[in-house]
Amino acid sequence: MKIALIGYGKMGHIIEETALERGHRIVARIDKDNICDFDSPVFADADVAIEFTTPTTAEDNILRSWERGVPVVCGTTGWDVEGVKAKMPLSMGLIWTSNYSLGVNILFALNRRLAQIMHAYPEYAPSIVETHHIHKLDAPSGTAKTLAEELKGACERLHGEVPIESIREGEVPGIHTVSWESEVDSLSLTHSAKSRKGFALGAVIAAEWLKGKKGFHTMQEVLGL
Repeated sequence: MKIALIGYGKMGHIIEETALERGHRIVARIDKDNICDFDSPVFADADVAIEFTTPTTAEDNILRSWERGVPVVCGTTGWDVEGVKAKMPLSMGLIWTSNYSLGVNILFALNRRLAQIMHAYPEYAPSIVETHHIHKLDAPSGTAKTLAEELKGACERLHGEVPIESIREGEVPGIHTVSWESEVDSLSLTHSAKSRKGFALGAVIAAEWLKGKKGFHTMQEVLGL
């Protein structure tokens, strides 16, 4: 498969390494210094683009890719997903999720199930703590927001916002903990990323799945969760 990379920082390099390991070709690498390469024939020849950039550039990157006929796997958080979905041509495809890690997507599934169980136990209240490296631009993380939204969707008794604490320190790839506290005990679900490799692997798997498909999809669909 021919992959175009949009964003060639730390994640872009790890995605490239992972894609090559899985037998794919990188046909274009677009970063802030060569935006004009969106207009290149090699970019238009890509089967799919994988986008990991910033909240302020993601929307333009996706729209430019679609204009060139290239579907997108987007890993950037903190941008107007619904607004961009509304602009998607019928012939194009987009996968967006707040986290491409296989483990985090399993956490999402467990989070929903636990929230359903906790509906019957009002003595427990949920909260979320997320920790990331100091370079992360958005807070709370997109993953934490997804966890909170899914808590409220699966546990009907919850009203108002689920508390989220955001911590930025060092080079932490990402830690997310969902806790349910009562006066007598607590119960927690935690995912701790050891490196960015897990996010890269998930993004490449998503790109493999998206090839030839149209419309908007999520990583939950990709993994059948």
